[in-house]
Amino acid sequence: MMSESIAEQQKLIEFVVNEGNGVKGLSQTNLKSIPEKFILTPEERLDQTIVTAQKSIPTIDVSKWDDPQVADADSICKAAAQWGFFQIINHGIPIEVLENVKKAAHDFFELPVKERRKYLKENSPTPSVELMNSHSPLVAKVLEWKDFLIHIRDGQEIEDSKFWPPVSR
Repeated sequence: MMSESIAEQQKLIEFVVNEGNGVKGLSQTNLKSIPEKFILTPEERLDQTIVTAQKSIPTIDVSKWDDPQVADADSICKAAAQWGFFQIINHGIPIEVLENVKKAAHDFFELPVKERRKYLKENSPTPSVELMNSHSPLVAKVLEWKDFLIHIRDGQEIEDSKFWPPVSR
């Protein structure tokens, strides 16, 4: 693997982060290889030897959240450490709401870059919505291979929601 120059890495940060193209935009450039800035070192990668041999991902039933065995942070931490994710069931959120959230996310990321860019931290009309692709992209050693839109619920969301992207209100 050839080491990328500082200039190439800065150009990558400019394109992905500062210009708001994100990972989606990067993936549409017909990459020949993954930029080094997105590759974890072998030491940082998930150790395949600690991944459990279960046939399905861990499931956490939160229907009885007050039960100490259900709310056991150890089981959540164990699932996150061994699998990297888990499924929560019986949370009480109607399936229609979940489907609407997925549709809003798809609709948002299908918007032109110019529209999505309006919600980058430095452009967003409200602190309650922000387009990101890594939590600290300017200081992170490795960038995350994802784009995401955060909607912060802080009690002001009814007032702030008028500034949210129309597709995700």
